[in-house]
Amino acid sequence: MIVIAGTVPTKADRRDDVIAAATAMVRATLEEAGCNAYSFSFSMTEPATVCIFEEWVDQAALDAHFATAHMAEFRGKLGDLVAGAGTFTKYEIASSGPLF
Repeated sequence: MIVIAGTVPTKADRRDDVIAAATAMVRATLEEAGCNAYSFSFSMTEPATVCIFEEWVDQAALDAHFATAHMAEFRGKLGDLVAGAGTFTKYEIASSGPLF
């Protein structure tokens, strides 16, 4: 399993546009084969920073995601919405289970 966690600073005055773009991206991505989780949220301490969480069954599913039309469309919108470089970390997970 592959987990991606990241943050992206966005333009505070474009919050509604960020939400619209992210909502469309989440809806399309959750329909992809191999996607177990995909979400965006705003940071509680930095309200213009978007937090990203993704879970994929394997690298092939993630690679296919990067090649989708909705990813290309989303990336095209980002230039007007982001306020700097994002940070992303990829984790390769051997097993997972409930915390409690």
